[in-house]
Amino acid sequence: MAGADAVPTVLDGKVIHVADGDTLTVLDADNVHSRVRLGGIDAPEHDQPFGNRAKQNLSSFVLGKEVRVEWRKKDRYGRIVGKVWVTPPEPRCEGPPSRCPKTLDVNLAQLTAGLAWHYKHYEREQSPEDRSRYAFAEQEARAKKAGLWSDPDPVAPWDWRHGTAGGVVKKSTRSGICHAPGTSGYSSVQYFTAYPTLEACLASGGRLPQPTEH
Repeated sequence: MAGADAVPTVLDGKVIHVADGDTLTVLDADNVHSRVRLGGIDAPEHDQPFGNRAKQNLSSFVLGKEVRVEWRKKDRYGRIVGKVWVTPPEPRCEGPPSRCPKTLDVNLAQLTAGLAWHYKHYEREQSPEDRSRYAFAEQEARAKKAGLWSDPDPVAPWDWRHGTAGGVVKKSTRSGICHAPGTSGYSSVQYFTAYPTLEACLASGGRLPQPTEH
């Protein structure tokens, strides 16, 4: 595992695909595709609340644009894990993309928008400066109730992935009923708070659905 003090490898290219709020694909000058996982953050999964918004926000920054990726490792899926830099939308740069300075840290921007968590499990892989900036950005977003922090009880993506192999437990915003995957009416619940387990949903004040009479 590369440490934070290692000299980063640099990848320059154009973003041709955004998979979710922290994963994208870069096409370089040699027409090589590289999947990139934004380091230091963890965005909501696509089936989580705010998952689509996180993807849309990331797309607005990078899709179709030239980026620079600074990276030191690949994850177990073969993705580059790094910091993505792009030319900020303001002030507008009128020159060719290659001459426009890439000064916007996209990973940090996702945190500032309240559309990702600071991934503290891997914070030792960050420089002390980035670790401090990312932690502060999350704290500020929480205080402002920006993005996912407007949810009174957001579920972190690592908890979601750990406890929801068959899907999340949905607590209906309207009724407060906890709907487990595979139960009647589960797919029809569109507005909900997600929980990794039924126990967690009930502990939050949720209730079980009434048994169906036969």
